[in-house]
Amino acid sequence: MHRHSHRLLVFFILCGFSLSIFSQPLPTATPESVGLSSERLSRINHFVKDYVDTGQIAGMSSMVARRGKLVHFETYGKMNLETGKAMEKDAIFRIYSMTKPITSVAIMMLYEEGHFQLDSPVSEFIPAFKGAMVYSEDTPDGKKAEEPNREMTVQDLLRHTSGLTYGFFGNTPVDSMYRAAKVMRTDKTLADMSEKLGTLPLLHHPGEVWHYGVSTDVLGHLVEVVSGQSLDVFFKERIFDPLKMHDTGFFVPEKDISRFVTNYQIGEDGALTVADAPATSRYTKPPTFLSGGGGLVSTISDYMRFAQMFLNKGELDGVRLLGRKTVEYMRINHLKDDGEFAPGYGFGLGFAVMTDAVRARVTGSEGTHNWGGLANTYFFIDPQEEIVGILFAQFFPSNYYPIRRKFSVAIYQSIID
Repeated sequence: MHRHSHRLLVFFILCGFSLSIFSQPLPTATPESVGLSSERLSRINHFVKDYVDTGQIAGMSSMVARRGKLVHFETYGKMNLETGKAMEKDAIFRIYSMTKPITSVAIMMLYEEGHFQLDSPVSEFIPAFKGAMVYSEDTPDGKKAEEPNREMTVQDLLRHTSGLTYGFFGNTPVDSMYRAAKVMRTDKTLADMSEKLGTLPLLHHPGEVWHYGVSTDVLGHLVEVVSGQSLDVFFKERIFDPLKMHDTGFFVPEKDISRFVTNYQIGEDGALTVADAPATSRYTKPPTFLSGGGGLVSTISDYMRFAQMFLNKGELDGVRLLGRKTVEYMRINHLKDDGEFAPGYGFGLGFAVMTDAVRARVTGSEGTHNWGGLANTYFFIDPQEEIVGILFAQFFPSNYYPIRRKFSVAIYQSIID
């Protein structure tokens, strides 16, 4: 490097400039070059900025790609209202249930390697589930559990038809049992959780009802059993390192805590209050419980690389995680009744799938798949339009505001080709 250029680079680094520090997750392009209107796409900025300016949400990041090109990347508001720190492009977020598609990809990678079939009973790998019973209403003879119609399968875990529940969402007798048993203790392992689940009844017969629950956490343990690696190691070696998702993991390293966003919630007075501060967050230490259903932190750029890999049918930048037919199989509806999950939506192997845009009451394409996290992170992938949209916030509760639907509409209305 020329001496003058070297001195200039040092000057920029010392002054805190990040011109050559931050790298985009995908090649950039103008919206018009991929059939989008810059003017109309800017409507994303208007509605997101309104949420921030009115104090409804502290800060957000938004990202849009089409045909493999990044055409929109904006940040809004603050990472931390108390310090006034502005939202940064490399901010680290708690993605909660957006962990689930990553765990589902891990399982399907092992499926491709021949370790199991989708109709393989889970008990073949996690014996605790052998003989699992199904809760039934109290009867005159006092019976409260019955034999399942069939065993829980790997496919059931992927599509949430396993009969498992969460415990902290519902008010059924089985949910109460989960709470009493403290199924998801953070000081225990995925193996401990699975053993405890095996002692409790299922809420439904496997395969009969879509019900959101700990299914993907059990999948996380299945990854460990089949691969012989802990879930964090498998993710890093098989997914994150190959895709260059260097800021994604189960905790935020000490050197990166300054990039970790504060999580907020609505207080009793209706104003934002801190729900989880970086300085005291459990996400700053390596966890014992590696939640495959909701344990990861990530950046919006990292998640874009994961989503683009999936849109590309399993490949990104010459790295292939899944085969084309596997991805196509994952993103079709696997529920027996259309709309069982939600009107206009089915469920694939790891995420919701739009089956009827009219019934869904939102602009979009059939076959679009999406999912979100508890703190209002969200992504969708539209194979027909070759679009990925990602919106990251840190705010409880999920879906308190219709920001996900507004985000989707703002993207689709910008299509001009």
